[in-house]
Amino acid sequence: MRIPATITQPHLRPDKAHPGDAGIDLRAAEAGVLEPGRRALIPTGLKLALPHGWEAQVRPRSGLALHHGITVLNSPGTIDAGYHGEICVIAINLDPETPWAWEEGDRIAQLVIKQVPHSVLDIGDALPDRTSRGVNGFGSTGVSA
Repeated sequence: MRIPATITQPHLRPDKAHPGDAGIDLRAAEAGVLEPGRRALIPTGLKLALPHGWEAQVRPRSGLALHHGITVLNSPGTIDAGYHGEICVIAINLDPETPWAWEEGDRIAQLVIKQVPHSVLDIGDALPDRTSRGVNGFGSTGVSA
């Protein structure tokens, strides 16, 4: 699927590292430093025009998470079809000691574009009994097999 998009600077053009990859690499539109335990809103210079029934998800990059403790705070961050503003990444530095510095053009997150089925909540007095778990609650299946 082809998605209409604009980018503020050609060298920030998002791309896939390998053919067939699900994620499109997002690049930082400006340099910065993120201190331990802090968060930052990092602009990418990218704007999209998603068709209705589609969303884009901003997700962390595994290498940044493993090597620097950097993740996307609201992962996955959802971009709805009606949003046409600049895509920004809410990054957080979970490393307890080391600041993380990035340069303009560095890959900072990835974007996955997915189709979203239309759904409507049918509010009633009770839910259908469809599972053996029922209303046992969060964590009720335990941690071991």
